[in-house]
Amino acid sequence: MSGTDRTKSGPDLAGPVVILVEPQLGENIGMAARAMGNFALTRLRLVNPRDGWPNIAAQRAAAGADHILEQVELFDTVQAAVADLDLLFATTARAHDQAKPVVAPETAAREIVGHIAAGGGAGILFGRERSGLTNEEVALANRTVTFPVNPGFASLNLAQAVLLMGYEWFKLATEGELPFAMPERSERASHHQIDAFFENLVRELDKVEFLRPREKRDTMLVNLRNIFTRMEPTKQDMHTLHGVVMAIAEGRKGPAKGGVLDGQQATRLRALLAEQGQQGGVVSDSGSTLKGLARLLRRNPTDAERILWQALTKDRRFAGQFKRQTPVGRQIPDFVSFAHRLAIELVNPDENDTVVMDRAARRAWLEARNYRVIEMQAAEVERDLSAELERLEGMTIQSRGTR
Repeated sequence: MSGTDRTKSGPDLAGPVVILVEPQLGENIGMAARAMGNFALTRLRLVNPRDGWPNIAAQRAAAGADHILEQVELFDTVQAAVADLDLLFATTARAHDQAKPVVAPETAAREIVGHIAAGGGAGILFGRERSGLTNEEVALANRTVTFPVNPGFASLNLAQAVLLMGYEWFKLATEGELPFAMPERSERASHHQIDAFFENLVRELDKVEFLRPREKRDTMLVNLRNIFTRMEPTKQDMHTLHGVVMAIAEGRKGPAKGGVLDGQQATRLRALLAEQGQQGGVVSDSGSTLKGLARLLRRNPTDAERILWQALTKDRRFAGQFKRQTPVGRQIPDFVSFAHRLAIELVNPDENDTVVMDRAARRAWLEARNYRVIEMQAAEVERDLSAELERLEGMTIQSRGTR
């Protein structure tokens, strides 16, 4: 059943006896047992069940509360069923005009908890589905329990009545302890951390002139700060919010919308992927793996890749001819023109041996398949882009001449 964890044992509590007087339907007995199981009540007594006992309909409706049904006690009379109890409550929706206290479920539950703790025995009587308890049966009880319901529609299903009483008793017996709470994933953020985030946020908001008009700036800042102090963020919340602000700021920089790494971080990402590739840990024959890796690279371009891609898309000599970080077989060159069978590789400064070996292997693979590879120094792309584009144009002209 949803929400039921059979690996856990419920609390072992001494609770009241539940007594069903002449229940008519096996389904109601089973559902009452299920309600008892919800709230750790285990002792069920039946007085003359109409369809006899055991009852297959009750077992089906119990939804796993078999341990309660297996220990059911049968009685011929209500007097016999309550003989060993010294505190008895009768549940009813009707006034029986008897001189005894009428209490709400919570009041009854409180008295039951104290009585059992003192060593007494307590029970709760529930009447027939159609007619409830008789005056004589109510007279056996010490107290009458009634529920605060709509007087124009006061009748409850038998299992619902058992559930309401079980809930009130269990809540008091366990002091209202909930079965689980929100996990504490991180320490609460310090004021210093909140201040650092807020300064970063305000800096980015100023760039887009959000805090206007000027005369309302101070009020807007107070309102914004109150949002974050009121939510009592954790350290992890602050890290996440910093990332959100950074992602929005990076997204304004150029073609790589959605990127979250700056140029240096993107360069380090490529070095890491090259190292993993040399170890066989990243690039596989899986098309989905290659596409996912290519997407990651496109979303996080280096500074030189941003500059070159913007030129390739806007310069009429190359517009529409190149794609960036697109798989060619098992390889992902920085840029590729399928029409010219030409790949562009950007060489970043201070590359380690692993990156150099990774590029050499990629170049050999591409050249073996009749692709020409042009290497551009990232520093030269940033310093003198026009010269690199002229060199690229020469290779595209050469490719047209050889076709």
